[in-house]
Amino acid sequence: MGEDDTGAFSTWDYVVLVAMLLISAGIGVYYRFTGGRQKTTQEYLLGDRNLSVFPVSISLMASFMSAITLLGVTMENYAYGTQFVVINFSYGLATPIAAYCFLPVFFKLQATSAYHYLELRFGRVARLAASIAFSLQMVLYMGIVVYAPALALEAVTGLSKTLSVLSIGLVCTFYSTIGGMKAVVVTDVFQSLLMFVAVYVVIIKATIDAGGLAEVWEIAVNGSRVEFDNFDPDPTVRHTWWSLIIGGGLTYLSLYAVNQAQVQRLLTLKDLKKSQRALWISWPVLTLLSLSTSFSGLAIYSKYSGCDPLKAGRISAYDQLMPLYVVDSLRHLPGLPGLFVAGIFSGSLSTVSSAVNSLAAVTLEDYFKPAYASLKGTPLPEVWSGFISKILALLYGLLCLGMAYAAEYLGGVLQASLTIFGVVGGPLFGLFTLGMFFPSVNQIGAVTGLLVGIALSLWIGFGGPKPPPKMLPMSTESCSPRIQTDLLNMSASSRVQMTRLIQNATTEVTRAADSSDDYFLLYKLSYMWYVVIGFLVTLLVGIIVSYVISWCRKEPDTVHNPDLFAPLVRGYVKRRYQTKAPVDDEDEVAMKEKNGIKIIRIDDDADRVPEYNENQKLSAATPL
Repeated sequence: MGEDDTGAFSTWDYVVLVAMLLISAGIGVYYRFTGGRQKTTQEYLLGDRNLSVFPVSISLMASFMSAITLLGVTMENYAYGTQFVVINFSYGLATPIAAYCFLPVFFKLQATSAYHYLELRFGRVARLAASIAFSLQMVLYMGIVVYAPALALEAVTGLSKTLSVLSIGLVCTFYSTIGGMKAVVVTDVFQSLLMFVAVYVVIIKATIDAGGLAEVWEIAVNGSRVEFDNFDPDPTVRHTWWSLIIGGGLTYLSLYAVNQAQVQRLLTLKDLKKSQRALWISWPVLTLLSLSTSFSGLAIYSKYSGCDPLKAGRISAYDQLMPLYVVDSLRHLPGLPGLFVAGIFSGSLSTVSSAVNSLAAVTLEDYFKPAYASLKGTPLPEVWSGFISKILALLYGLLCLGMAYAAEYLGGVLQASLTIFGVVGGPLFGLFTLGMFFPSVNQIGAVTGLLVGIALSLWIGFGGPKPPPKMLPMSTESCSPRIQTDLLNMSASSRVQMTRLIQNATTEVTRAADSSDDYFLLYKLSYMWYVVIGFLVTLLVGIIVSYVISWCRKEPDTVHNPDLFAPLVRGYVKRRYQTKAPVDDEDEVAMKEKNGIKIIRIDDDADRVPEYNENQKLSAATPL
């Protein structure tokens, strides 16, 4: 960065940033001392199931589309063009699937952990395997969303990433730990507002400087940034309609249909209709933020189209592009740089608080309670549950601080985040799909499918070497004399180093374009297909293994309660598996149960899952 790019914060900028942090912490304090004071897990993890629709819908958006969106999507449109915008269509197509196929099942169970469903449908092993995979996914993701705003603050103020990570992580941990779900949802609304403000501050300023929206668009067209019609069926092309609609849709479903953080939020509402309404409202809000951030990338390009900051040596990665623009264009307006960084911080705070709360819920429900009941023979007391939830939230908050330092080795923040959700989220979504849509699938098949899907996805997603993505052309022809002088005045070693970096980058891109056969086929796939591969492999392996196991045992070993299946297949389950058959005599029943076959007697009026009781130890499905 140039010598004037750091230390750009004024007193008013710090005032704005500190005020945002104090308000977020204050919300946590407020909910700690109001209502039930977070003494029960019902209030701490589910907000007493009486939250309002609009705050929950905003929280759904803020949980995952945060600093990753602000920094990553901006960089995406600046460096690669607008094709990524197509992914917003997939969100609209996937929303009704999440709302009407998956959500009704979770809402009827009313269990704090989404993975409790898997124990009822398959067994305890399936529940543990899925919750462990989710925990891995969220811990990795927390590192990225803390690291992203640390980059922003470093670019704007010159402060170290260490101080940035600590300021975000500690404040988030504080209000999440003491305020519970109510504090998390309300701070999400406040922080989402700041995210939108940060984006529109950039858009408005860049548009004014360029001379209007038409000029911004014309510069983007002349720079080959506008592209919406890539229908190339080649799966190695980074972004096409096929990869964005199919891969984007499955990524959305892995988050909004079966992810613990989102399901937990949807269960904070009183009834199913309100929960579905919240999901529908969150879609246009999510799309608005995505489209706005995409346009901000074009707006920033209108300023740097003739002097690319990376080539000019002013930044070390395009993830720092948006903060650099704020330094260059807004530093003379006291408070606006601070407002922008507050928006970046807000995005990460909302996301990490969501992860911390959901991880605490999963750890308590899936590990602590079953372990305590197994050792003591009695349910975990409610007083202990509330206390343990807070301790877990504190520990996960501290863990995210450590993971932030590993995030810088994962590449660009947008692609890294989608890669993590693809390699883990795809198989997890496949597991829930097996449970809700395939009545013949059993626990051995489901768990085998999940493990194979995750293993293959991790190999493809993080294996290598991979060809570097091909960026659109960049220019330094219009760089100011000061920047060109800085480049000329570099030391010989620095100039040689920069020249080598640019030459290596150019060589790698050229090699990727001209010699793609040098890379292993699966490593050339677009990262948008990782979620698809994980999902399909989990489905196929799960179905095949289940049929083999059923054939070997000669008896069905799966649960057929219709309420454990999606509404689309409930009628089939009732007709296929609940027709009255001759009742086995007691000797045959005893023999089957001895051999591990679960006998399910279904009454004529058995049309719902019994209401879930947190203190009741529920029996699992057929054991392995």
